[in-house]
Amino acid sequence: MLKKIITFFYLSCSSLVIAQVGGETTYQFLNLISSPRQAALGGKILTNVDYDVTQGLFNPATINVDMDNQLAVNYTSYLGGISYGTASYAYTVDRRTQTFHAGVTYINYGSFDGYDENGNSTGTFTGNEAALSMGYALQIGYSDFYFGANLKLISSKLEQYNSFGIAADLGLIYINEDLDFNAAIAIRNLGTQITTYAGLNERLPFEVDFGMSQRLENVPIRWHVTLENLQEWPIARPNPARSVSDLGGNQTDEKVGFLGQVIRHTIIGAEIFPEGGFNIRLGYNFRRGEELRIVDQRNFSGLSGGISIKMNKMRFSYTHAKYTSAANSNFFGLQIDLR
Repeated sequence: MLKKIITFFYLSCSSLVIAQVGGETTYQFLNLISSPRQAALGGKILTNVDYDVTQGLFNPATINVDMDNQLAVNYTSYLGGISYGTASYAYTVDRRTQTFHAGVTYINYGSFDGYDENGNSTGTFTGNEAALSMGYALQIGYSDFYFGANLKLISSKLEQYNSFGIAADLGLIYINEDLDFNAAIAIRNLGTQITTYAGLNERLPFEVDFGMSQRLENVPIRWHVTLENLQEWPIARPNPARSVSDLGGNQTDEKVGFLGQVIRHTIIGAEIFPEGGFNIRLGYNFRRGEELRIVDQRNFSGLSGGISIKMNKMRFSYTHAKYTSAANSNFFGLQIDLR
């Protein structure tokens, strides 16, 4: 059984390796950061198997009994006046059946001024998108491997255009309780548009991520390393702002070597007091840092940090993520234990 699942993962990655990272697919909101905890640890974490019910939105293999009757609501004040949020809930029928997970992701792009081809005002319009997901995970025999899947129904409205789609997320995680070490792979957004905006069928933002994490033996810290967007190599593009010209006017474009490509796939994070009522989270997203940094100016792009405080049956989370000198994002979250 385990060999069949691993083979399926490999074939899925191989057949869809042509998928692109950003700007070339529809429903891009599906890969937005799902919670303050994710944001604080760099944006994409696959290996948290605990109370955090929002984790099931990103990697369904992490759905577990500790999420039972947990309700989480998250809100993000994003870039350019955009706002989005997520909500998650999990319920355990019994220990044998394990846990079912439900989630919603919603984004509102705000209000825009519309004009026709002659420059005449046509009034204002809005845009919003949403995805409803249902997920489930199971243990593979008596092994340390767990497999999970999410099914997502997607709705999008941009001005007068509407689209509807369907997608699935697949996850596989290895949990070594003796070493307190987890390793996981997630294949996200396998799906298609059912109805298109204007007759043109567009690809979904397919993504393959791999992550590892471990709690240090004598220190209350859990480290995280994630390799994102493994379906595309190379991931980096030359930045025209970093081109250089010699005295003869010859221009040399930026060259990104092998190490630079590897770095841009990497996200690192650390959580201090991960099981405590109060914890601190720090992360760094190398691709965000490289793509958004300003030449010859330190602006700390890619850095993120946050805290979490548990009071009785409620846990509050907050994260501040640095993007550019002019734009940052704040993430707010509330999780309630309904047991």
